[in-house]
Amino acid sequence: MPTEILMPALSPTMEEGTLAKWLVKEGDTVSSGDLLAEIETDKATMEFEAVDEGIVGKILIPEGTEGVKVNTAIAILLEDGESADDIAAAPAKTPEAAPAADAGNEAAAPAASEAPAPAPAPAAPVKADGGRIFASPLARRIAAQKGLDLAQIKGSGPHGRIVKADVEGATATATPPAPAAAAAAPATAPAAASGPSADMVARMYEGREYEEIQLDGMRKTIAARLGEAKQTIPHFYLRRDIKLDALLKFRSQLNKQLEGRGVKLSVNDFIIKAVANALQQVPACNAVWAGDRVLQLKPSDVAVAVAIEGGLFTPVLQDADMKSLSALSTEMKDLAARARERKLAPHEYQGGTFAISNLGMFGIDNFDAIVNPPHAGILAVGTGVKKPVVGDDGELTVATVMSVTMSVDHRVIDGALGAELLKAIVDNLENPMVMLA
Repeated sequence: MPTEILMPALSPTMEEGTLAKWLVKEGDTVSSGDLLAEIETDKATMEFEAVDEGIVGKILIPEGTEGVKVNTAIAILLEDGESADDIAAAPAKTPEAAPAADAGNEAAAPAASEAPAPAPAPAAPVKADGGRIFASPLARRIAAQKGLDLAQIKGSGPHGRIVKADVEGATATATPPAPAAAAAAPATAPAAASGPSADMVARMYEGREYEEIQLDGMRKTIAARLGEAKQTIPHFYLRRDIKLDALLKFRSQLNKQLEGRGVKLSVNDFIIKAVANALQQVPACNAVWAGDRVLQLKPSDVAVAVAIEGGLFTPVLQDADMKSLSALSTEMKDLAARARERKLAPHEYQGGTFAISNLGMFGIDNFDAIVNPPHAGILAVGTGVKKPVVGDDGELTVATVMSVTMSVDHRVIDGALGAELLKAIVDNLENPMVMLA
């Protein structure tokens, strides 16, 4: 029986992607684990593997197609002994024959109406908590035929995906009915317009010379998610000045000792370590907002904003409190380099409880960053500048001072608790040797 290959969800938040390149052609034989295509998400280009074996009978979505929704059929896989004749009512291969792309294509309409409608593939199953269960199309069909509850089956495919072998020997169990409250939930009201339409804005600049730049997936995602974050997260801001002279002196000494190992520590490496340690010192702040609850994490997983062409990534350094400064420095350089090439895997830029955004290298004195959900906070770091300060002895002196602003989600962290966290960060940076204890 022909099997549909569906557009995969390569990250928990992916809703659509670009089918950048096919790595197979019609007639090719593929096995589980073989690479089928390259898929561009909003953040990266990732390779898509086959989970079933068979022959590529028909490619439904040509490479280069943008905005392909998750779970859309992109190709048809045939089993041994089947041929293209077994594919009933398969969609046309070229964009011109796809009626959805052009409502005015009257020539395509009769052909579309004459072709029998293909049977819909079983819907992607979900867990009781709303999380998606990853299963191959063939596994879903077999499960539907046998009355199996996929939530009760453990997948043996890549990343835990349920494949044919997992469901063939399974026994049907009763599936609990969906809660009535979910069925009776009122429809969500459409979001209010966030500003003038594109046409209205274009009319304002009619007669003026400009270049129209189309938004790519990353820019669309940044606009949508951070716009939503600023509107829905109750931000508050805490500001402190940090004297860096002790840190700069200590850093210089360490770098001299690390020259032979090819390691050069940056101020940002110390900031990452300071934040990671502070989250352990004030564990109530090492948390994320989870809709109707707060998840308080044990490890310090710190995200760091990395600017790339057309947007930014926030790769996450896991267990940052347990790692040495040199290990953090090496890992951060690797993550940043691969982020700029858009080669990070989703698990490398998702997660974390707290983020750091450093614009000091651009000469920015201070700024307010937007909390990136579900994080509880983000530290905006400015440049270090020499300023007159009053010393501990009461005398006027000159010190290198760095201004930081911590943006906090008030749903997770209250003002006094946030102040305690920021004080711990400041103490770590002004007494850098303590971070190594």
